[in-house]
Amino acid sequence: MTSSKLSDTLKRIIFLNNLVSYVLTSIVLVLYLTFILIIGFYPQLFHIYLFNSSITIGIAFGLFIIIFSIFLTLIYVLISNLYLDKLREIND
Repeated sequence: MTSSKLSDTLKRIIFLNNLVSYVLTSIVLVLYLTFILIIGFYPQLFHIYLFNSSITIGIAFGLFIIIFSIFLTLIYVLISNLYLDKLREIND
């Protein structure tokens, strides 16, 4: 493979890696900032109980953010390991 094709492919791989990373990070940051803004400006929303139990919306939303962040991390690792690393191996 020529040097320019290798360079273009490597640039594409780096771009895809950064794109996936930035998109998933942005999703998590928006969720965290939304949580913080609700706590700061409308905390009454998190006092509502779910299904007449002892779990409030605040607890459920906080757990959702944690679990969703772990899930997005798993997705990033799978994409990186199964797709982007394979492209790098092909180009080596």
